[in-house]
Amino acid sequence: MRIESFLIAALFPTLVWSQQPLSAIDWLKDAPAVTLPDTMVMEPPVSSSGNRPEVDVLPLEELSATVGLVSASVTGLPVDLWQGSDAEKIADLISRVPVRHSPAMQKLLYSLLLTESRAPTGPGADETLLLARLDRLMELGASDPAQALVEQAGPIESRERFSRWFDATLLTGDEDRACSALVTGPHLSEDYAAHIFCQVRRGDWESAALTLEAVHALDLMTVERRALLDRFLSPDIFEGLPPLPRPGQPDPLEFRLFETIGERLGTATLPRAFANADLRDVAGWKAQVEAAERLTRMGVLPPNQLIGLYTEREPAASGGVWDRVEAIQRFDTALSLGNETAVARTLPQAWRKMREIGLEVPFAELFAARLAELDIQDRATRALVWRIRLLSRLYEDAARDMPEQNPENVFLAALAQGVPGGAEAPSDLAASIAEGFSEDTAIPAEISDLRRNGQLGEAILEAMMLFDRGARGNPADLSSALASFRAMGLEDTARRASLELMLMGYG
Repeated sequence: MRIESFLIAALFPTLVWSQQPLSAIDWLKDAPAVTLPDTMVMEPPVSSSGNRPEVDVLPLEELSATVGLVSASVTGLPVDLWQGSDAEKIADLISRVPVRHSPAMQKLLYSLLLTESRAPTGPGADETLLLARLDRLMELGASDPAQALVEQAGPIESRERFSRWFDATLLTGDEDRACSALVTGPHLSEDYAAHIFCQVRRGDWESAALTLEAVHALDLMTVERRALLDRFLSPDIFEGLPPLPRPGQPDPLEFRLFETIGERLGTATLPRAFANADLRDVAGWKAQVEAAERLTRMGVLPPNQLIGLYTEREPAASGGVWDRVEAIQRFDTALSLGNETAVARTLPQAWRKMREIGLEVPFAELFAARLAELDIQDRATRALVWRIRLLSRLYEDAARDMPEQNPENVFLAALAQGVPGGAEAPSDLAASIAEGFSEDTAIPAEISDLRRNGQLGEAILEAMMLFDRGARGNPADLSSALASFRAMGLEDTARRASLELMLMGYG
C-alpha cells in the first residue's frame, strides 16, 4: 500500500492536493473574474440533420515491443528505424551486408543489431526481424549478445527462438538454463540428441538412456550421431577404442558432445561463433589467444580482453602466435615504464604483428591515448604513433598534432576533422573520399527515398552495401555511400571508415 500510495502521489499530485477543502485555497476564493480578450466559448457541435453520420473504421495495429540490448539514447538510432520497411527485405540485407574488412562498418552493424528497436508492421514481422538479428550475430561470432538478445525477447516463445538460444548457450557454457527450459517444455525441440543431452545435464540418466534406446530402435538419427551419444552416455564401454571420425561441419551440440567425451574439436576451421568455446578455461592458452584474436578482429571482444590474454604468461615457444605474444609483451612493458627509447624500439614490431592479422584498429583503441602522452623524438616512430592515433576514437585530437607536413598527412588531418575537401587529394582514393564529404555530392535516389519515408534502418543498410562496393574500387559508389552516411547523421562512421581505407586499405 505504501508503494502504491507513493506512485499515485508522484504521478498524479493534483489528486492528493485537491483533497484540501476549497476554503483553504486562498487564491481560489479571492481571485477576481477575468475576461480574456478575443476569446469565445466553444459549444459542442450540433448536427444539422438526424441522419446517421458516416464513420470510417480502421483496424488498430498493436505496436510490437521494443527489443534490444543497447538503449536508443546510446546508439542515437530511433526505436522505429525499421518502420515502413518489409521485414523479409530487412532480414535479407542484415544477412548479406559485408563488414569483415571495415571496423567502422562492424561497429555500425552491431549498433543496428543491438539497439532497442521495434519491428515493422506485418504478419510475423517481429519474428522475422528477430531471427535475422540473432543469425547475423552468431555469424559474426557474437554468441553472448545473441544469447542475451533472445533471452530478452523470450527464448521459449517459439521453436526457432529456442533453437538459437540453445546453440548460443552451448558455445558460451551456459547451457543449463536452456536445458532446464527444454526438460520443462519438451515441445521446444524435435532434436532427440538435445533432449538426451539435457536430460543428462539435469541428472536424469534413466530418461536419457530410454530415449537413446528408442532412437536406436526406430532409427531416428544418423549412425554417426548415435555413436556419439552412445559414448556420451556410456563412456566406460568404449574406453580404449579409437576416436570417432571428426565431423566436417558439426553443430554446437555435436561440438559439446565431442568435448564431453574427451575428444575436443579444434575451432580454427569452424564458424567464428565456435571460437567463443575456446575462451573458457577448458581450452589451452594458445587456443584462447587465437580465439580472442579471431573474435576481436570482428569487433566481438573488447581489445583489453585480448591484451590481457597476450600478457597472461611467458610465451611457451616461438613462431606464429608466440611471436605476437612476445612482441606485444615487450611493447606493453616499455609503454608501462614510460621508456620512450624502448617504445621506439618495440612499437614497430608490435604494430607489424598486429597488421599481419588485421588487428590495427583494436591495437589503436587500446594504446593510442597512452602513446599520445609520450614525447617521442624519433621521426619514424612519431609518424607511426600519429597514424595509430588516427585509427582510434581520438582521431580528432590527433588531427591537431600532425608530426610533419606533407600532402598525405595534410589530407589525413583534414579528413579527421571532416573537411577533406580543404586539402589536396594525394591519390584517387583520397579524391573519392573528399567527394563524399562535399555538400554538392548527391545521395542515391533509392537511399534518399528511404530517408524521406522514414525507413532509416533500411537506408543505412543500403548505404553500407554501397560502401562495400565503393571500397572495392568503385569511386562513385564510395562517394555516394559517404555522403549518405553524413546525411543520416553518421558523421563519425563516415570519417572513421574513410581513415581506415586510407591507412589500412580494404581486404
